[in-house]
Amino acid sequence: MLAVIKKIMPYGAFCSLPEYGDLESFVHVSEVAPRWIKNIHEFISEGQKHVAKVLRIDRQKNQVDISLKRVNEEEKKRKLETVRTEKKAQKILEVAISGSKADITFDLAKKEISKKYEDIYDCFEMASETGEEALEGIDIPKSLKAQIVELVKKNIKKPVFEINGIIKLVSFAPDGIERVKEIIGEATKSNEKLNVHYLGAPNYKVTLDAESYKDGEKTLAAIVKKIEKMANEEDCDFSFEKI
Repeated sequence: MLAVIKKIMPYGAFCSLPEYGDLESFVHVSEVAPRWIKNIHEFISEGQKHVAKVLRIDRQKNQVDISLKRVNEEEKKRKLETVRTEKKAQKILEVAISGSKADITFDLAKKEISKKYEDIYDCFEMASETGEEALEGIDIPKSLKAQIVELVKKNIKKPVFEINGIIKLVSFAPDGIERVKEIIGEATKSNEKLNVHYLGAPNYKVTLDAESYKDGEKTLAAIVKKIEKMANEEDCDFSFEKI
């Protein structure tokens, strides 16, 4: 979730959660950064937006305790990308309503889309691929559907997510280099979107392009498991680190 810093105190900061009706939340100074903080102002400023995690909810005080330090870089990146794409989708919807001259408000159109899709961008991403078929069952004017399809085909492209990792393979056999090459080649030849770059013995960087980060992680995990199995069969030392 996003948290907006509202008031900074020596022991922490009061924040609002814009995605939840500006619900008040609090981040203790110990949850701001992963190291000891002498001056909290060195890490946060009033008005800043941060990606946060919920620690606990106090329903009696109607307050949410959150953490900034427990959000890793990948989680920050994904959340900020979601916010960016949803803003883009909202702008497209506004333009589509205006261009179609449909007798419907933005809020009502958004509500109808949300009955079928988790968010507007998911809907528009699908519409960019399948056209009005993606909008079937959504109770909005036909002229608006046509306008949406026209705009999303111009403005929304399927994203490509890149997942990276480092594989270490060591063989002490006389033909160890050939064994390592064979393992890497055999395990990766079935996936066109996987690239392997030699970084210098015994390190190999693997890069996988995927349409979904979650699916990409699963695919890479399966490939790594296959490499590990082959490495064990060839009596090679193996390790993998995601980067």
